[in-house]
Amino acid sequence: MFHDADHLAILADALRTLDAGFADLPPFAPAVDRDRLRAVLLETAERLRDNYPYPHPLYVGQMIKPPHPVARLAYMLALGLNPNNHALDGGRASSAMEKECVADLARLFNWPTHLGHLCSGGTFANFEALWVARELRPGKAVAASAQAHYTHERLSAVLQMPFRKVAVDAAGRMDAAALEALLATGEVGTVVVTLGTTAAGRVDPLPAVLALRQRHDFRVHVDAAYGGYFTLADSLTPATRAAFDAVGQVDSLVIDPHKHGLQPYGCGCVLFRDPAVGRFYRHDSPYTYFSSDELHLGEISLECSRPGASAVALWATTRLLPLARGGEFARDLASCREAALGLYRWLAADGRFAPLFEPELDIVAWAVRAATASEASAKARRVFDAAAERDLHLALATFPRAMVEASRPVERWDAESVVCLRACAMKPEHAAWLPEITRRLGAAG
Repeated sequence: MFHDADHLAILADALRTLDAGFADLPPFAPAVDRDRLRAVLLETAERLRDNYPYPHPLYVGQMIKPPHPVARLAYMLALGLNPNNHALDGGRASSAMEKECVADLARLFNWPTHLGHLCSGGTFANFEALWVARELRPGKAVAASAQAHYTHERLSAVLQMPFRKVAVDAAGRMDAAALEALLATGEVGTVVVTLGTTAAGRVDPLPAVLALRQRHDFRVHVDAAYGGYFTLADSLTPATRAAFDAVGQVDSLVIDPHKHGLQPYGCGCVLFRDPAVGRFYRHDSPYTYFSSDELHLGEISLECSRPGASAVALWATTRLLPLARGGEFARDLASCREAALGLYRWLAADGRFAPLFEPELDIVAWAVRAATASEASAKARRVFDAAAERDLHLALATFPRAMVEASRPVERWDAESVVCLRACAMKPEHAAWLPEITRRLGAAG
């Protein structure tokens, strides 16, 4: 179900093509006991069956999107070489592929010049962006919305930077007025704007934040690890579209190809608008950077060894599915958003559920109606379990009263937060599977 034998036949053809490039070398093959190898792989497959069916359309729980077959095959193709994109001699072809992929991502946000690289994921990408911010704004605090990813607060602590939470409005977005009051103190040097919060998929008002930069001195970092690729979608609301269109004016950004970019874990990307920040990475490694005077990716990365296979997989994917508005990749993103909107409409029409917001991207969150907040939380947990029994896999998320109250799911507030249900409609197939998803959800509720 999750793997196609025909794809493995294509991989075999590609492996023969790759091997032909090294035909002048003396024959060499590592000794492997085939029977023992087979036994261990079968045992491994048995162990892996203890998983949720992440690639299946009935899985709408955590933010897990299956890699495209071309990404899986290209990754496996590269593993025989096992290139390391730290120094050019460790990954010549894959380093060039990485530079091309990073340039493709920068062009999404109209950055003809930039500095950036792939990394293990959004956490490390945000770490590097905040590290550069610390060097440029020493002693200043980082500010992010109360719905921003928890890593910003944790990474700020690692970097010994003060961290300030900014209140969100009733729609779960950063409150620009609360931010302005904080900026007036003069203690903030960097504002993190989230374009696609991981809990509810909300998009912070980037244009309003940029307007504040005209009156206050701070850097703007965009965390678009989850939502970044939606800049290609043609069905965004005007406010969401305006936020993505303004990304070209920020100082740094993060986007995760292993989320909506159809890549295996881990593949993130950090980008800086000003290439001059590369001076903070400067170091010397005479035993590493000796093969070329060209830029080695390790010279602009805090990570050392990095899998060249990630760059190969991403490069192959963008060759098959170019990052162009109106193209197949963009249409699949639009399909994800349409599935989320369809689920939202179904929930709004069902008296048992109270969706919190109309989706801006492809995440849907909803409460279960009850007399009290604590009872609504208990009901949500029961629906979660009942749905799983029907092979429909959702997620749970806790939201503060301020984000839930407008949807009026409870009569009496005996708690200041509510456990809600959450669905990530991240697969293009979710739109076609929506009738089956809602049928099972209806039976679970």
